[in-house]
Amino acid sequence: MYKILRTSRVLQVAAMVGIDSGSDGLARAARLGIPTTHEGVDGLISMPGFTDIDIVCDATSARAHVANAAALAGYAKTLIDLTPAAIGPQVVPSVNLLSCLDAGATNVNMITCGGQATIPIVSAVSAVTAVHYAEIVASIASKSAGAGTRANIDEFTETTARAVEQVGRATRGKAVIILNPAEPPLIMRDTVFCLIGNADHDAVRDSIHAMVDSVAGYVPGYRLKQPVQFHPVAPDEPLCTLAGDASRQVRTRVSVFLEVQGAAHYLPAYAGNLDIMTSAALQVAECIADRRRHGGQTEVPQ
Repeated sequence: MYKILRTSRVLQVAAMVGIDSGSDGLARAARLGIPTTHEGVDGLISMPGFTDIDIVCDATSARAHVANAAALAGYAKTLIDLTPAAIGPQVVPSVNLLSCLDAGATNVNMITCGGQATIPIVSAVSAVTAVHYAEIVASIASKSAGAGTRANIDEFTETTARAVEQVGRATRGKAVIILNPAEPPLIMRDTVFCLIGNADHDAVRDSIHAMVDSVAGYVPGYRLKQPVQFHPVAPDEPLCTLAGDASRQVRTRVSVFLEVQGAAHYLPAYAGNLDIMTSAALQVAECIADRRRHGGQTEVPQ
């Protein structure tokens, strides 16, 4: 809500929906004059302005999104799914947003916070050379992991690993999430490991840097924590078995270390995991809105 109100060029908040009548979010929305309901998707459907709403952003849980999508199926809304439900195509704005919208998707899945942070890097490496195996590790502050995140740990790992392969174009993918209880809370950190064959390291590095700049265009707190690293891998090392049938082709491990600081519009700055999800969803929503305003093809908004 705050991200749209403070930063969006083309979107308006038509309603704020929750299930807890005493929630701080609904109270803040009401004070700003935004229509609210604490009766979930059924309350949304019954609101007077519902027919004028074009886009619904669902930030509940994977299980709840399945029910919400079914309830909204007959109302010609575009759903932006911020849960790991993955009913619709998986979208990373800097990688495949336009192709998904060109295909007419009406329920787009934002994968996970770890996916939004790391899949662009896997895609950047894949743009230069084949990625035989990619592994991502997302470390987030325990305090930034709410009930929905904790209920979706299994979905997080499964959905992210699948997207590493399907969107990032790695032959095999793996995802790990770590809830860090450190005090004071640490901002989001992400590590990406890619196993590749013989490739131009400078070209890989340049592709990664260009992708980091692209993501930072809509997530300002997104940045490289350290320079991109390349380490030789011997063909007989156990690590190569992760590449499966392509193990004999592996020559190098690419390591990329990322940091995501939140914009602190409402949530704390350490909650980069939540900020990158809402920022990516905003990017998708603005692109959809631009297309509807102008009709036809548009570029991804910056």
